Amino acid sequence: MENSRRDFFKKAAALAMGAVATSTVVKAANATTTFLEKEMLLDGGKYTLPALPYGYDALEPHIDKLTMEIHHSKHHQAYVNNLNKALETVDGNVLGSPQTLENIFSKMLLLPAAVRNNAGGHYNHSLFWQLMSPKGGGEPKGKLGEAIKAQFGSFEEFKKQFADAAMKRFGSGWAWLVKNKEGKLVISSTANQDNPLMVLPEIDVKGTPVLALDVWEHAYYLKNQNKRADYITSWWNVVNWETAEGLYNS
Repeated sequence: MENSRRDFFKKAAALAMGAVATSTVVKAANATTTFLEKEMLLDGGKYTLPALPYGYDALEPHIDKLTMEIHHSKHHQAYVNNLNKALETVDGNVLGSPQTLENIFSKMLLLPAAVRNNAGGHYNHSLFWQLMSPKGGGEPKGKLGEAIKAQFGSFEEFKKQFADAAMKRFGSGWAWLVKNKEGKLVISSTANQDNPLMVLPEIDVKGTPVLALDVWEHAYYLKNQNKRADYITSWWNVVNWETAEGLYNS
């Protein structure tokens, strides 16, 4: 049984390493686990930068080409490189097996800050790219759309509360829409590269990320300068609600 399980993970990783397929994230029975498995390590291998599912200029005029290129090829690549280096310093007995990001997030209290920062940076950005699309925007449909209206009263009220969380995140960090263990939708934010999957006492809202917005300055400064609110307003035009729906339904 264990050998079969190991063979399955090896084959899945070999197929998925280097790119994250949006269709799989959307359609998988457990979208979050599937997404994390796509970032897992091969035996003796390294994490790699996933390819974007669209061109650097595809989100214009809402998110500019130069920002996307630098954000993906420089910032995200640095998280990948530094994560690989940081993991080399960790005793394999601490991480256990399989060495997935899901497993890493469950052991955050046992791991050095470099793993926390860079594993978070790698996961958060990999998810962020998938939650945007040139054909995005509008309002969510299906079960997610119904849940948002039921939880927040209306889609406009949800947008207001989510934008408020993004604006009030002091310094660098992320805004999240999370499905908690009770199945309830909760808006939260985290500092730096933390996320709702990390088992840490300072993560006050834990659960499955459904929506993620990067509010580090490098995500918007070239186009919007210090106007974070303008960036948030533009971002709603590229939100990939189909991927968010898949994450919600996981």
